[in-house]
Order: sequence, then structure tokens, then C-alpha cells
Amino acid sequence: MEKEKLTYASYLKVPELLTLQKPLSSPVAHDELLFIITHQAYELWFKQVIFELEAIIQFIDKDSWTDCFHLFNRVNHIFKVMILQIDVLETMTAEDFNHFRSKLNPASGFQSGQFREFELLVGVNPEQYAPFMKLDPEWKDRIQTRARLSTLRSAFVAALTRHNLTAKTDPDSVRDAVVEIYRNRSRGELRTLCENLIQIDEQTWLWRFRHLQMVERMIGMKPGTGGSLGAGYLETTLKKRLFPELWDARTYMGGVDRPEYGSLRNKALTGLPSAPVKRKGTAKRS
Repeated sequence: MEKEKLTYASYLKVPELLTLQKPLSSPVAHDELLFIITHQAYELWFKQVIFELEAIIQFIDKDSWTDCFHLFNRVNHIFKVMILQIDVLETMTAEDFNHFRSKLNPASGFQSGQFREFELLVGVNPEQYAPFMKLDPEWKDRIQTRARLSTLRSAFVAALTRHNLTAKTDPDSVRDAVVEIYRNRSRGELRTLCENLIQIDEQTWLWRFRHLQMVERMIGMKPGTGGSLGAGYLETTLKKRLFPELWDARTYMGGVDRPEYGSLRNKALTGLPSAPVKRKGTAKRS
């Protein structure tokens, strides 16, 4: 039997792909298809990001900087696309969403296993995920497997050690190594690595922030469909930094060792208030 000729549709499995959007509302709410497609697209992008980060880790381990930075650029562009997708989703009004939201219970974006894999792959502490595995046992094997693998953080710290910048892995030692990278102009590849890492950190924060805005715009402060606190929970995630040492290092750059700055290393910021100063006539935002 002659082999069927490859076509665009057969290669991309378009017929199968187009059967995967199955609205639950009846009659079907007009915007439910948009909601499904947008979130399916997110999961496909998460798959691609995970794939690229796995390769990036290997390139860092080999000091293959050209290939490493090429893929970092791709990942950062993917995040920009994911952030822009929220603009499309926000063409749906809160009332439009409420036409089918009740049908989503108890499912929730909180249950995205791939996003949890992304966080672990970057280097989030696996111990934080024990409660999640109880909520959604289907994650358990994938999360436990991912937790045993190399991470972007471990590859970064190993590179610092390999290049004789630190022999320790504690936050202060990593931060000091980063400061040294920026002070020493001969460390060009490592400085570019730091810039790529902080950009991924920033893009992830921007995605979280836009996601929070979108959720609050759609449901206000109502609980999420999966039982989470909804916007309240998402707001707590804005405090997360994937590479806090890279941000902390900025405080120590640019002559902070001069006497007039005081001892920043001991957190004694001479002349600076330790807490925000309240101005008269301004209301405290909750």
C-alpha cells in the first residue's frame, strides 16, 4: 500500500487538534471557545519553554554560551507572547466569563502541572510542592521526577564555582559572585548569563502580574474555581523571585563600599528610613 502523502494538516495533526476544544456550557457561551484555546496555547508554550530550558542547562554546563544565549532569547520572546495573550483574553467581559465560569468547578489554572514543572526547572524549592501533590495527585510522579533533575539555578551556581567565583552556594556568596562578575569586564559571558537569568525572572513576574490583573478584572476578589483564594493567592506570588541574588546584587553595585554608604552588608543603611514614610493626606492602600 502506497504511503499517504504528507500534508500540512497531517504533519501538524490539525484535524485532531481542532477536536480538543470542548465547551461545557449549554447553550454554548460564545467566549468559552476563546477561553479554552487561550489556555491550551499556554500549555503548548509551557511545553516549549520547558524543552528550551532543559537544553539551556546543558549548554551552561558546557560553557556553550552562543547556543545558550540563543535559546534564552527564544524563551524570553515566548514569555512576551504569553503576556500579550492576556490582552486577547481580556476582550472577554466579566459578564461573558460568568456565562460559563460555574462549569469549570473544580478545575483551576492553579492545577497547571507544566507551570509547576517550569518553576521547579528554574530552581524553586521542591518542598513547596508537597501540598500541591495532595490537591492534585496526578502531578505527583512528574513533580517528583522533575525535582530530582538539574535546575537552571544549580547550573548557574555550578558555573560560578567552575569559574572560581565562589565555592559556596548560600545566597550571600552567590550575590557577591554576581557583583564580582559585573565589576570585572573580562567576565563578559557570565555577565550576559546573569542578564538573561534576570530577564526570565522579570518576564515571569510580568506574566504573574498581568495574570493577576486579568483575574481581578474578571472575578474581583471571589475565590478561584479550584478552591484557591483567586486574586488574593495570585497577589502573594508577586513576592516570588526566581533569582533573588541577582536583584540583591544591584544594591551592592556602584561604589557601595564607600564610607558614606555605611555598611550595606550589615543592612545598616545610614540616613535611609527602614520603612516607608507615611505622607499626610494619603490613604493606605490595602
